[in-house]
Amino acid sequence: MLHKLGASCTSASLGGTLLLTAIIIVAGGCQTYSAAPLNLRSFQADLDSRPLAPEPVEAFAARLRESDATIPDRIDFADGLSAAEAEVVALFYNPDLRLARLQAGVALATYENAGLWEDPVFGFDGAEILSPAAPFEFGFILQFTLPVSGRLGVERDLAGAEHAAQLRRVADAEWHTRTEVRRRWTRWTTAALQLDLHNEVLAQLERIITLTDQLEAAGELRRVDARLFRAELAAQRAAHTDAERQTRQARLDLLAITGLPPAATIDLVRGLPTLPLESDPASATRMIETNTLLAVRRAEYQAAEHALRLEVRKQYPDITIGTGYANEDDDRLLLGLSLPIPSLNANRAGIAEALAARALARGSAETTYEQLLHQLQSARAALDAVRSQQAAYESTLVPMLTAQSADVEHLASLGDVDTLLLLDTVTRQADAKSRLLDLREDERQIEITIAQLLGPDTHAQDTDAIQSATGDTP
Repeated sequence: MLHKLGASCTSASLGGTLLLTAIIIVAGGCQTYSAAPLNLRSFQADLDSRPLAPEPVEAFAARLRESDATIPDRIDFADGLSAAEAEVVALFYNPDLRLARLQAGVALATYENAGLWEDPVFGFDGAEILSPAAPFEFGFILQFTLPVSGRLGVERDLAGAEHAAQLRRVADAEWHTRTEVRRRWTRWTTAALQLDLHNEVLAQLERIITLTDQLEAAGELRRVDARLFRAELAAQRAAHTDAERQTRQARLDLLAITGLPPAATIDLVRGLPTLPLESDPASATRMIETNTLLAVRRAEYQAAEHALRLEVRKQYPDITIGTGYANEDDDRLLLGLSLPIPSLNANRAGIAEALAARALARGSAETTYEQLLHQLQSARAALDAVRSQQAAYESTLVPMLTAQSADVEHLASLGDVDTLLLLDTVTRQADAKSRLLDLREDERQIEITIAQLLGPDTHAQDTDAIQSATGDTP
């Protein structure tokens, strides 16, 4: 409510000055709009011609090395792309990471502009009296809100906590991308080795068929027996074609996660990613501090704490002060003051919702840890089982079948051909070697799962370090 204070002004110049001041304030605080059209055709051309240049990737890797010792000492694509280098390339080019970093930029923009004073409010009233000799009467007022409650500081703390949570989500997405590169690299390496095995089996069958053809022509081998080898050769050629398809698909999946175009001609260096595993029984405790998803949950809980602080602080009102000018019967200086009284509402609904949201954030963090703990124990049990099977294949079955295959082929070369035994030996040996490759892949995939659950060694760092290493990249 406005209260008219003071005596009449000697001139209307005060009102004009106040009006001019209000106009300057309003005009000075505005920004201009600049259009930025979206051109997907141009983006498509850039994407299709995206070069795999080592210079920007190496500069990006140099920033990462400051907080991550696992980054390769040098990025060089002249000798092909290794698994460790592919992780850096994925961190640089992966499209999902680009979106995550852009989302962090939105949170940063909110944080940088949080806690600002509310804009002043300008009000104007005018009245035309219908009496012939009555003057035109008018008045205006400029209102300011004084944030005496401290709410603006808490709003900035909340925006900072939400920005920190978004940075943790970026770090979690980066770690997930790195582990996914390891998974796909393992899959591609295994597929390539399986293709080599098919080539080996085909060569072996072709040698045997050359021999069986000679024996059949000499009348020492029945046609129905020789036909079994030709049927097996046809089946192996079909399997070889499927192995080629799987290898190509595994390569395309690997290029996709690294953000490279499908037509990229860079050579990929075979090999299973090297993963240092924690043997400490207290690794579950370490996971609390280093798991990237738990770090997100902790940051979300901290944001919920600040949100509750803000709702509680909203109980305490801010003061609104207005001053202005009125020209009625005489010139007058106006002053207004308003102060809400938190007695009926007192922001009870907002506080209750914030309390419930904090309880939800706590429950989310605790249940996430419980789930991760079960996943870690399950992965360790599966790893033990796979290693036991792998040891049996490596130490007994594969060497035995390899020796058996050599003996049978030697006997066949001497003319002593047991058709069913020879064919059974070839297929059993191929199946055993293929199974051993699958077991090795399973072992490495489980190790990658354990490494992902434990989190990176460099995760315990401040948000400034994370932000510097996860800025948006072209």
